[in-house]
Amino acid sequence: MTSTSNQSGHHHEPHHEHHAKHPERSLLRKWFPHPILSLVLIGQWLALNNSLAPGHIVVAVILAGFIPIYTANFWPNRPKLRAPFTFLMFLFVFVWDIVVANLQVATLVMFYSPSKLNSQWLCVPLELRQPEAIAMLAGTVSLTPGTISSDLSPDGRFLLVHCLHVDDPAAEVQKIKDRYERRLKAIFP
Repeated sequence: MTSTSNQSGHHHEPHHEHHAKHPERSLLRKWFPHPILSLVLIGQWLALNNSLAPGHIVVAVILAGFIPIYTANFWPNRPKLRAPFTFLMFLFVFVWDIVVANLQVATLVMFYSPSKLNSQWLCVPLELRQPEAIAMLAGTVSLTPGTISSDLSPDGRFLLVHCLHVDDPAAEVQKIKDRYERRLKAIFP
């Protein structure tokens, strides 16, 4: 079969010919349909077990191989990630915020009486539209101590967040948008 050319003169190979020329890609995609998920699963398994013992590594790799294969049908339109450096920066900011929030919550619990806490419900307007990006934002907010995502509006345009203590609700909403949503918009096309 020959390649076809479009109006701009670029030649395109039919999809099945591309895979025939690169069988290792299709085999790799078959065994690791979601490589990032596989890496996350390995990291999660080892972190949860707090061990780098060979047995834990073997189980982590087995789980990281099988779980994505068995869940691949649930991801028919797998999101494409772009901006890997931004993703790394997102992770760094997220981990840093977890550490800082742990200290802040510990201070609130030890030195504030419950009557002095200013708990608030915040409605965060979303610019994100991709369900995976919204889920990642909601998870990020929930995993940061002192805040929890509670609900998503039916149209997916607002995230309801509860904060343990907040002095300036508008500033807290802007912090969520600047620190997390802005980076997620760059990561998810």
